[in-house]
Amino acid sequence: MIMPEGMRLGIVAGVLAFVASPAVVSAQVDDLEPADVPDLVGVWDGGARIRPINGPNQPWTRENFPVLNERGLAFQSIFDEAIAPKYDCVASSSPALQYDPYSMEVVQWPDRVLLRYEKDDVLRTVWLDGREPPVNEYTLQGFSVGHYEDGALIVETTQFLFDITGFDDYNGIPSSQLKHVTERYWREGDELRMTITVEDPLFLRQPASYTTRWVRMPAGYKLGTFGCDAYDARRAVRFMVPRYN
Repeated sequence: MIMPEGMRLGIVAGVLAFVASPAVVSAQVDDLEPADVPDLVGVWDGGARIRPINGPNQPWTRENFPVLNERGLAFQSIFDEAIAPKYDCVASSSPALQYDPYSMEVVQWPDRVLLRYEKDDVLRTVWLDGREPPVNEYTLQGFSVGHYEDGALIVETTQFLFDITGFDDYNGIPSSQLKHVTERYWREGDELRMTITVEDPLFLRQPASYTTRWVRMPAGYKLGTFGCDAYDARRAVRFMVPRYN
């Protein structure tokens, strides 16, 4: 019997909905040992009292500074601070976003983890249901999938847009659509720890990584609104001495 096209499409849609449903994902999570799923829920402080403020030498120090290839060095050599996207209210992305000196909220659902950043009002979704990145869909924050392993949350993010300051706000190091970011989150007592590793064959000769931490904010703390103002953001550019005329 030949099945009508509409019926076939309906069955396929039903199967896909079932596979991606929270109940199915919850069952997958329930199969894990409790020690494999860390409790990351809460609002975490990443401010100046917890770790050194980001700058030309933080979090990239002499020991872990990205090793650039010729293309990366060429981009860095011609970088002009006035073209940095932050002056147009463009948010930071990985690996700079995680080190910005602001708080972060973590929400764990059966099929995803939500990472909400006070800096730039960024919200990231880490899918735990095994879905693949949408074809030809590239964004500033990329597409993140994750899984739990040995008491840690492992996050893999790909499909980033090209970003002229894709590594940090200070060193003029870009990142490409080939950037691949791996984050590992785990708990050490009352601290949230993360090691982030960045691969980008268009600009890096080898992976670059750093490790950082957050501590829990007081109970009841709510993330503030960053609310970047486009006029105020451009104010600093007016006082810069242009590198090129």
